[in-house]
Amino acid sequence: MNKQKLIEKFDKQSAIYEENTRKRMMGSWRKRLLEGVQGDVLEIAVGAGANFPYYDMDRVRLSAADFSPMMLQRARRIADELNLQVTLIESDIETLDFPAHSFDSVVSTLSLCGYDDPKQVLRNIGRWCKPGGQVYLLEHGLGRNPFFKSAQRLLNPAARKISGCNWNRDIEQIVRNSGLQIEHMERYWNGMIHLIWARSV
Repeated sequence: MNKQKLIEKFDKQSAIYEENTRKRMMGSWRKRLLEGVQGDVLEIAVGAGANFPYYDMDRVRLSAADFSPMMLQRARRIADELNLQVTLIESDIETLDFPAHSFDSVVSTLSLCGYDDPKQVLRNIGRWCKPGGQVYLLEHGLGRNPFFKSAQRLLNPAARKISGCNWNRDIEQIVRNSGLQIEHMERYWNGMIHLIWARSV
């Protein structure tokens, strides 16, 4: 999908993302994933700030990026309401760049479904992390159940067109092939939801 059309699609969906943020959608998983985050932290594809309520701002200096200006407007509103200090960056994650070893931790939730080359995004994350830096992922992908996997593959073209997401990605394999070291992983919803704690090497 053309990148500008994808940005426009997420701009149009930003109100739904903000509503889900206020409802604390997937809140228990987000809280579990982020409870150990500390230091200089980058969150990519921040959306409307769904993770903001779960950061311990006494331990975190947060930067957050997204390519959708409407998402960032809504993320700013959420951050202000939470009295959260965050540097927001408007950028396409696939062209974003930072000097090597810029961050202690990088966070991505529900973003690997949208990139043309998710492995390269993860390689970039590994480079942006300090040596041994932590990577926190909450992603959706192919489940364990053969029936659901077949359905995900069959419906993927429609899902991509409607929401901008791919439903047919093997998240665990993508992470392993990126060079990140998986330290712990949990899977839910018949294996379709992945919580992954990884480390740069």
